[in-house]
Amino acid sequence: MAKAKSAFVCTECGAEYRKWQGQCSSCQEWNTLSEVRLSAARPGAASGGTAGRGGYAGAVSREVVELSNVDLSEVPRLTSTFEEFDRVLGGGLVPGSAVLLGGHPGAGKSTLLLQTACKLAQQRRVLYVTGEESLSQVAMRAHRLQLPTQGLKMLAETSIETILGVAERERPEVLIIDSIQTTHLEDIASAPGGVAQVRESAAALTRFAKQSSTVLMLVGHVTKDGTLAGPKVLEHMIDASLLLEGGADSRFRTLRGQKNRFGAVNELGVFAMLEHGLKEVKNPSAIFLSRSEEQAPGSLVMVVWEGTRPILVEVQALLDDSALGNPRRVAVGLDQNRLAMLLAVLHRHGGLFTGDQDVFLNVVGGVKVLETSADLAVLLAVVSSLQSRPLARELVVFGEVGLSGEIRPVPSGQERIVEAAKHGFRRAIVPRANAPKQAPEGMEVVAVDKLADALEAL
Repeated sequence: MAKAKSAFVCTECGAEYRKWQGQCSSCQEWNTLSEVRLSAARPGAASGGTAGRGGYAGAVSREVVELSNVDLSEVPRLTSTFEEFDRVLGGGLVPGSAVLLGGHPGAGKSTLLLQTACKLAQQRRVLYVTGEESLSQVAMRAHRLQLPTQGLKMLAETSIETILGVAERERPEVLIIDSIQTTHLEDIASAPGGVAQVRESAAALTRFAKQSSTVLMLVGHVTKDGTLAGPKVLEHMIDASLLLEGGADSRFRTLRGQKNRFGAVNELGVFAMLEHGLKEVKNPSAIFLSRSEEQAPGSLVMVVWEGTRPILVEVQALLDDSALGNPRRVAVGLDQNRLAMLLAVLHRHGGLFTGDQDVFLNVVGGVKVLETSADLAVLLAVVSSLQSRPLARELVVFGEVGLSGEIRPVPSGQERIVEAAKHGFRRAIVPRANAPKQAPEGMEVVAVDKLADALEAL
C-alpha cells in the first residue's frame, strides 16, 4: 500500500508547498498554509498514464490544429426558465459548463436553484443533490413555494464517489450540488469543507461535467467579507461565478456575474423575494425609482450601466455640521475613497467647502454602483444637500469627473439618455462627448465640459 503524502496548501491562492512556511510566496499572505493529506498515487500515474484525468476540458485531442480551422458553431444553450438568470449567464446554460453560485446565508441560493430545477425537470433530466438538508426539508420547501415536483430526481448524499456513480447511471442534463463545501472524497483524509476536499471534489465533478456534457451547478459558501470560501483555485476551475446578494431586511436580491467564460461579466439580474419564492424583476428601474411625491434636497436620479442594459437609480446625499475634528464620510453602495476624492474636486474646482460637514451618501434599493458614471450625480446631490435646494424631479445626470474638474464621457451614453426618456425624464446633464446629435422627443440635453458648467446648469 502506497504511503499517504501530505502537502501544505495556501487557503487564499491554492499554492502548494512541500513544507510549512510563515508566508505564502505567491500571494504574500501570512499564516495561510494548512496541511492536507494527498491520496496515494493511482496505478499508471507515475508512468505518465492519464487514467482518471483524460478529457478534463472535454474530448481528448492529441492532434495540433490551427486556430482558423477550429469549429465556430455555437453550443446550444438551455434556458434556466428565468430570463434574469439567463441574462447573467450570457444567454442560458451551456452543456458541459460548471457554474458556481455563492452568497450569504439566507440570500436565496437554494431557493433559486430549487425553483430552476423543478421547472427544468418538466422537460429535461435534472438531478438535485442535497448535502445540507434532508429530502423531507427540500420537499417541504418545494410544497411551500408551490413548485411542480414531478420529474425532479433527488439525492441526499455527500460522497463524491456515490454522487458520480448515480450520475453515471441517471445521465442528467443538469446536475445541482448543494453545496460543494459538504462533499468529500473517501481517499482524502481532511474534513469536508477543507482546502483539499473542496478542490478535489470540484475537480472530479467538473471533469464529469466536461466529459458528459452535463450542466454542473454548485452552491458555494462565502466568508464574512463576502468572498467565496475555499481555495482560490476553485474559482479558476469553474466556467461561471455568480454572486447572489441581498440583505435580510430587503426583499430584493441581485444576481451579479463575476466570471463568465460564455458571456459578459458584471451582468446584473434582479429578483424579488416573495411568499412563493424568487420572482424576476424585468424592469429594475421602476423599483429603484419609487420616490416620494415631495422632492427633498440631496436626491437625484442617475443612469448606471449594468452589463448590457442601463438602470436608473436614485442617489441621496445628506450633509450636516460636524461636531468632530475629523468629519465623517459614509458611502453605502459607492466607493468611500472615491467620495473623498470627489469632495476634494468639488472644493478645488467648484468652490464649495465641505471640510466641516459630515457627508452621508446612499444608493436607494441596495444597489452597488461599481462604475465611474455616478461621479457627477454624486457631486450634484452633495451640492443640493449643502445648499438645501431641491432639484427638479425630471432631472437625470451621469458622467465621470476627473481630478482637474473635467467631465469625461462614459460608455453607451445615448442608450442611457433614451432609457431616461422612456421613464418620463425631461432634462439630462451629460458629458459633451455623450450628447446626441438629436435628443429624444421631449428631452432637453445639457452638455457640459467642466464641473463649473454642471453647477451653473443646475
